[in-house]
Formats: sequence, C-alpha cells, structure tokens
Amino acid sequence: MNLLDMIKMRKKEPDKTPEIPVYWVETSDSVSRHFQFQPDGQLSMKLLDDARPVYRRVVESFLSKFFPSGYPYSVNEGYLRYTQFRALQHFSSAALSVLSTQSLLFAAGLRPTPAQATAVSWILKDGMQHVGKLICSNLGARMDSEPKRWRILADVLYDLGTGLEVLSPLCPHLFLEVAGLGNFAKGMAVVAARATRLPIYSSFAKEGNLSDLFAKGEAISTLFNVLGLGVGIHLASTFCSSMQGKLVAGPLLSIVHVCCVVEEMRATPVNTLNPQRTAMIVADFVKTGKISSPADLRYHEDLLFPGRLIEDAGNVKVGQDLHRAVRPSKLRELKEIFPEEKFILSPGNRWTDLVLEQNASGEDALRAWLVAAYALSMKKSSHESTFVTLQDAYAKMNSVFDPFLSELQAKGWYTDRFLDGTGSRFSW
Repeated sequence: MNLLDMIKMRKKEPDKTPEIPVYWVETSDSVSRHFQFQPDGQLSMKLLDDARPVYRRVVESFLSKFFPSGYPYSVNEGYLRYTQFRALQHFSSAALSVLSTQSLLFAAGLRPTPAQATAVSWILKDGMQHVGKLICSNLGARMDSEPKRWRILADVLYDLGTGLEVLSPLCPHLFLEVAGLGNFAKGMAVVAARATRLPIYSSFAKEGNLSDLFAKGEAISTLFNVLGLGVGIHLASTFCSSMQGKLVAGPLLSIVHVCCVVEEMRATPVNTLNPQRTAMIVADFVKTGKISSPADLRYHEDLLFPGRLIEDAGNVKVGQDLHRAVRPSKLRELKEIFPEEKFILSPGNRWTDLVLEQNASGEDALRAWLVAAYALSMKKSSHESTFVTLQDAYAKMNSVFDPFLSELQAKGWYTDRFLDGTGSRFSW
C-alpha cells in the first residue's frame, strides 16, 4: 500500500476525538458566572457564586428592570432626576383619579365603594374624551416645537378635568355638563402627553436605545400608577370619604402632580432646534464665544412663555407671513443682501422678523439668527443704514459660521431640522 492510499483511508475513518466544550468563568463585583457554548451554538450562563449583600442584589435587580441597560452610561444627563419626578407624578395622578371617579358617581346618585370607583374610571375615560382628542390632534406641529411646554399643559388640563370631576357632587343637577367638560379636558391632555412622549425620551437616548428607554419608562409609570391607585383607594375609604376631605387632598395632589412634571421637563435636555433654543444658543455665542450644550440650556428655558424676545440674539420673531413681515418695496433689496440664503430678515423698531423658505433647515435658521444678532449689536455702535448694517453682519456671520456649526454639532445639537411650530414659510 502506497502513501497515497494510506492518506485516503485515514480521511474515510471518522474522527473519534471527543469535542471539548468551550466554557469560561467570569468574576465581577463578587459574582461568579459560568458561561458555556451548547452544541447548537447557544450561549448558556449559570450563576456559581454571589457574595454581594442582599441590599445590593435588590438594588441591582430594580435597576435592571426599571432602568435602561448600561445605565447610567447609556443615557444623557438628567435622566435620573426626570425618572424620580415622573414616578411621583404618576403616583399622585393615580391617587387623584380614584377620588375624582368616586365623586362623579356620587354626583350621579350612586354610592360606590372605592374599588368600584377604580373600575368605572376606565369606562368614563373612554366616553367623553374623544372630542378633546380630535381637537388636540391638530396641534401636533406645535408640540414638536415645544414638547416641554405641551407636556406641562397636558398635566394642567388633566388636573383641571379631574378637579371638575371632584367638584361634581356640589352640583348634581349639572352632572352631564361637568363630567363632559372634565373628560373633554382630559382627552386633550391624553393626546398632548402621548404626542410629546417620544421627543422627550429621544433626548435621553445616548446609544440608539430609544426602545429600551421607552420600555423602562413605561414600567416605572405602571408601578407607581398601581401604588397611587392603592393610596387613592385608602384615601377614598378614610380621609376623603367626605367632600371636605376631597377638597383638601385634591388640590394638594394636583400641586404635587404639576410640580413634578415641571421638574421632569426642566431636567430634560432636548437637542432639537426651535425658536427659543436657537435664540439662547446664539445669545450665549455672541456674548461669550461659547456654545451651550442641551444640558446647559435645559434649566434656562422658559417653559410657559417660550416666545419671549432675547435682545442678545437680535430680538428675532419667527413665523410671520412674508407679505406681512416685509414690505414689497424692500423685498428685492433684502433678497439681494442674502442672495443664496433660504431666509429673509426684516428689521423693525421692536423686533426683527425672520421668514424661512419652505425647505430651510436648522443650519439656515442659525445663520439668520447670527446675522440678526450681529446686526443689532452693530446698530447700537454705528449710524449706518439698515441695509449696510445687514451686509456687514452677514459678512461677519460667514466668517464664524463653519467653526460655530462644527462645535454645535459636537455638543449634541441636531441641526438638520428647525421646528418652528405652525410658523409660515415661503417658496419662490
């Protein structure tokens, strides 16, 4: 038998060497885990030893169920504070809802138990809210621009509707009107709260983990809603079994509820450009030469009146119709100053009107705001005409814009879009 035949015979013989399983042991934070690949390729894990104290196991188990994977490194700054107040907000809201439903049924001539009030609340919610939902659904663009403001407004509307329900036993002959108006307000609140949920969660997503953030946030909401319902049932059976008790506990729970949502929104670092945030960014840059991050600006935003003018940013007002913002006789001159731009600036005595082209982005809005800010600053120290001042300001903006934009994006700002709500735009 030659060498070639021997090699062929060896190839035909099955390899009887037993397969060695691939496994390893990992030890981290006093926890030893055994990992092994199964024959089907799946990875299995078995806990070997856990020397952690009991309280640490409980804490880490809670974090794994109610916080995103990789927390705190997988979320942006402010998430913990947001979550704390969100939990308290849902707790107080759920307790208040039990009291309001019990009051509604009393006003209707029934004498429900607290448990019945909890069950019937879901039926009432689905009844008179639909008109409010339809009306509020037309305001989606404004909610994109100012999600924080509309989130606060949603909870104020919800508490207003709940307050009407709590007061309904005082006027049982107007039960249908009071209950209908209360549920109308709550219907608008539900739409506004749901519509603003995504942009708020998106501001915390740091590693593309939006679904994980959303799931864990809803888990916390559910947990504290259940706890709040339990407290609400206890209050309805004891202290709040009378109308006087409801008139004391209701406003207190409502105040806690609204204060919590305000603190949630203050902790949220929204990174999209709207009129207020753009003006604040430009004002800081013109005054100090520095770029503020979303986390830097979050506590300086005006959540209730976001349309205020900021002098250091040029007193810019955005959203006017072109034919109202610019006189036809000056339109050609303004267009010649900004020949390739997707905006028109029209300085006035009290403010500067900014009108954006239909497809203008956040970068276009930033360019316009910088021109307005520089023009107002130059106007204070110069006696040149408005058009000469605008030309000088435009040249200065072009000289600083590229490094300004690069640092802005490095700070985490999303500059591809400009969310101006229902602001009017134009196209040539």
